[in-house]
This record gives sequence, structure tokens and C-alpha cells, in this order.
Amino acid sequence: MLKQLKHKPAKLKRFKKYNSPRKRSCGRTVKKCIITGNMRGMVTKYGVDMTRHAFRTYATKLGFKKYS
Repeated sequence: MLKQLKHKPAKLKRFKKYNSPRKRSCGRTVKKCIITGNMRGMVTKYGVDMTRHAFRTYATKLGFKKYS
């Protein structure tokens, strides 16, 4: 579709306006992992802002200890 609109700047501008993703102020998609950029499985406690997988990898470097 964009290939066809490349030579029609007015229609391309309107297409991008109505088909671009919305800017959101809250919800799941606002928070991203600082390591992977993924939005699922977030650990936000203590301002960590990582996914569970990245947190398990970097937890000991951040000073967290695993008990039992």
C-alpha cells in the first residue's frame, strides 16, 4: 500500500495519520523492558523495569539474593 502512495504525498500523509498506532498514557504497552524491549512479564517493583527473564539474568549484579 505504501509503495502505491509514495508518489502521492497528500494521500500518504492522510494514510499515516489514520493508520499509525495511538500514543498511550497508561496500560501494558507503555512499559518496556530496558534490556530486551519486550512488554510482557514486567517486573516493575523497586524501579527495576525488566522482564522476568532479564531480571533472573541480572538480579545478582543488581544486588538481589535468592533464598532457598
